[in-house]
Amino acid sequence: MTATLVVIGHGMVGHRLVDTLRELDRDRRWRVVVLGEEREPAYDRVRLSAYLGGRSRAELSLVAFEFLADPRIEVRSGTPAVHVDRRARTVRTADGNVLPYDALVLATGSRPFVPPVPGRELDNCFVQRTLEDTDALRAAVRPGRPAVVVGGGLLGLEAAQGLQLLGMRPHLVEAAAHLMPTQLDAEAAHVLQHGANRLGLHLHCGTTVTAVNAGSHGAVRSVTLGDGTVLDTDLVVFAAGVRPRDDLPVAPALRLGDRGGYLTDALCRTSDDRVWAVGECAAVLGRCHGLVAPGYRMAQSVARQLTGRPSEPLDAMDTSTELKLLGVHVATFGSTSDEDGSAVEMTFRESVSRYAKVFLRRDTGALLGGILAGETGSRTDLAARVGRPPAADLERVLFPDPSF
Repeated sequence: MTATLVVIGHGMVGHRLVDTLRELDRDRRWRVVVLGEEREPAYDRVRLSAYLGGRSRAELSLVAFEFLADPRIEVRSGTPAVHVDRRARTVRTADGNVLPYDALVLATGSRPFVPPVPGRELDNCFVQRTLEDTDALRAAVRPGRPAVVVGGGLLGLEAAQGLQLLGMRPHLVEAAAHLMPTQLDAEAAHVLQHGANRLGLHLHCGTTVTAVNAGSHGAVRSVTLGDGTVLDTDLVVFAAGVRPRDDLPVAPALRLGDRGGYLTDALCRTSDDRVWAVGECAAVLGRCHGLVAPGYRMAQSVARQLTGRPSEPLDAMDTSTELKLLGVHVATFGSTSDEDGSAVEMTFRESVSRYAKVFLRRDTGALLGGILAGETGSRTDLAARVGRPPAADLERVLFPDPSF
């Protein structure tokens, strides 16, 4: 007998869940209705900076023809959910339809955080979360003119680099003392800052935007920083992080995490045994994860549960990263801090171009994790040794001879 699964949200994680379910549901038990708020079906949100730089929507799409043609799957793009009745097990959509469900997955994602600074609603203030956001930003680009990006994390760096590639002169403002404070330590960030300086980005770390100032036509003219500096600018991009979207009206209400997000157990189950949450809206064991890799693990887990397969609890998420920003390779693997005092830190540096820090167990010497910046060794090879003693020639592994 066919059961109905409703998935609220057709982003990267929601799509991965349904696509995985298609593969695993060999008994064709499930009929799936996917409600997407955006008019575009699922796309690679991680590559919005590439879209800003000229990539097409088709290049970012995650949806194959076979997916849309599957008679088990109904995708309703541009159809947001507006209410969930858990007692009746129904979802009401913005167009007035009421959908019954046997199982429900919340994949509502997150929304950009915009600091509550005066002037944040002026014309030419942007966020970059959707294709439409990026279209609006690209239309406002004026080559040769200054721009201000608020936030020195991954999103902010990508936005600043994208604007620079389009000919603008970006300033980047970060409240912390250095770039990417969540992932990198100060010395790794220094390597990244060297790359930013080489590309001509203007960095303002350890300060905030306290006001966005209007010009004579009501659009952005400048921003004022906490240290009193005034930066002329044609546009402002807020890339200061995200917050889980956990405000969908649900009756009775679901439990939320202390810092937001739908609270789930280690299997992504909410306080209702027919409702799961995955991706950035899920507070798994109380913690939200803003990376796509943990979201994909959640999607895999829930798809397995819905098809009667065993699934391991998600009590240890992989938050490692590897990317190239501003011409600089940065990566993390395993544990990148010594929160309980059980690790020994070893630091390696080579001028301003290469830096590495590794963490070893104090009692056994086993490799726990590390931070890499610049032309260092393979993160994949190093991650494979986590839990084991590091290579005897660790420094050569971290800093391979570039001539080979």
